[in-house]
Amino acid sequence: MIRINFVIILFISLQGIGQNQPVSLAQLYKDYFRIGVAVSPRALHTDEADLIKKQFNSLTAENAMKMGPIHPRDTQYNFAGGDSIWAFAERNHMWMRGHTLCWHNQTPNWFFKNEKGDTVGKEILLQRLHDHITTVVSRYKGKIYAWDVVNEAISDSPNEFYRNSPFYKICGEEYIAKAFQWAHDADPNALLFYNDYNETNAIKREKIFKLVKELKERGVPIHGIGLQGHWSIYEPTADVLESTLKKFGELKLKVQITELDVSVYPKEHGRRERTPADSLIQYTPEKEQLQVEQYKTIFDIFRKHKNTLQSVTFWNISDRSSWLDNFPVLGRKDYPLLFDKDLQPKKAFYGVVNPLMKHM
Repeated sequence: MIRINFVIILFISLQGIGQNQPVSLAQLYKDYFRIGVAVSPRALHTDEADLIKKQFNSLTAENAMKMGPIHPRDTQYNFAGGDSIWAFAERNHMWMRGHTLCWHNQTPNWFFKNEKGDTVGKEILLQRLHDHITTVVSRYKGKIYAWDVVNEAISDSPNEFYRNSPFYKICGEEYIAKAFQWAHDADPNALLFYNDYNETNAIKREKIFKLVKELKERGVPIHGIGLQGHWSIYEPTADVLESTLKKFGELKLKVQITELDVSVYPKEHGRRERTPADSLIQYTPEKEQLQVEQYKTIFDIFRKHKNTLQSVTFWNISDRSSWLDNFPVLGRKDYPLLFDKDLQPKKAFYGVVNPLMKHM
């Protein structure tokens, strides 16, 4: 009788999961890897805060710690947003990642210009980068356990290796190694990552691998690779994802999925205007099912590589608001996450949790 009652209670409790009290992703995956989420300071003061505390054990500042928001002028730093996210993480016993110290996007224009508006030389730019990294990392020393030090320095073009960014045009590739060294000098205990997207593309994957391997062999203080994971219901395939994780695992460095989402549209990387055809590809039941299957496949493979993967971070909290809304197509809504606009778990959520629930 006792055994029967226990089974009934367990069945009833599982039936309630996904209504108002879904099972915790972070708790279910505690023996595999950390489960993180990118947040804004504002989200921590809305009803999303309870979902964050329930479902995740790691935070990343979506925008508040990027170069533009945190260092808008030469002599001005804006730490309020980053400080508030870190304080939330500390109160709730969560890990925190720093994102990002050097990125060609969202870098303020003054960084590359002198008082006359002319492009600065290499020496000045490197000094500014040194000062920025030293100031930011020192402020959060011992508080942020890992940093995306350099973001997206590899070109998407098959015929280019390095992205032809202002940093590369002025300094050449040496700014990359220097950025890692300066971050390490400011906080020797922080884990330092190179972070990039389109990492499942065979050509770009090889270039990312080559860059990180060379940095490691030269003794640059790099500890891991951040694979952004901006994917879709159509890609990557299981074989491609499996081979990607195996490839980066060869480096014997830490690997993190840093910006995970699964768009319900085919992947595009360039902005474009909305067309009449876009109205035909909304979040249909067919796309919902493809998303369920894709998320399940992704996490099935992630679990296989738990000895390589250290954490998985979702890029945004729910479908209520995502960076993919209006990108790359203006005026188009996307539905890339595990929680819907009402913060309730979607069917894809269960594709991620059910394989582990079976063993409870």
